[in-house]
Amino acid sequence: MSGGIALIDCWAPWCGACKGFTPTFEAAAERFPNHTFAKLNTQDQGELAKKLKVTHIPTIILFRDGLLLLRRPGYLSDTEIDEVIGTAEGLDMERVRADMEERVAAESG
Repeated sequence: MSGGIALIDCWAPWCGACKGFTPTFEAAAERFPNHTFAKLNTQDQGELAKKLKVTHIPTIILFRDGLLLLRRPGYLSDTEIDEVIGTAEGLDMERVRADMEERVAAESG
């Protein structure tokens, strides 16, 4: 995930809320064909889910240009997904990277 926006739906087959969210997620993928949409089955991919710090499902994770920008548990509406993607699209990624570097330096300093 080095370039662009990627939205990941973290789910499990036994999760009713996850099943309910699937049509919303699929509709967003159709509205934003220039972005990557993926589903992560946390039951089958437990190690990856753990690395991504997924503790509740459903959880939406958003990357832009390889940077994790959002990890949000819970169900998102169509409007919320559109807002999240719109915000990510509008970010100045050079500024985001500089802010992250400053934060890391301050925490280790």
